[in-house]
Amino acid sequence: MKVKRIVTIVMTVLAVLMTALSGTMKLTGSPDVVRMLSAMGVTRLIPVLGILQLVFIGLFAYPPTLRIGFILLSCYYSGALATEIFQGTTFNALIPLGLIWIAAFLRDRAIFLTEKKQMPA
Repeated sequence: MKVKRIVTIVMTVLAVLMTALSGTMKLTGSPDVVRMLSAMGVTRLIPVLGILQLVFIGLFAYPPTLRIGFILLSCYYSGALATEIFQGTTFNALIPLGLIWIAAFLRDRAIFLTEKKQMPA
């Protein structure tokens, strides 16, 4: 049980840190991020994308809002992945998306698995 808890914490921290760092880099106007996103045609949306990432990861990290944060982050990174596929660039969104899904599964399996209810006889 202790190992599962440690793995859950590590995956959650990695997902939160990666997304928070990405959002912060967008808000601060990191030259590499601006260059990459400008090539995709979203230059004017960079600060908005950074704010969205920080809000969504905050919702994901806070246990009572885990589910809505998970849904919003999944949508955000799925859109990023679709954009990367369309642009023919590397799939940078897969790593944080995978970490978010693993962390969400470890924190609350009910997000993915439903409990079968017995029908009364």
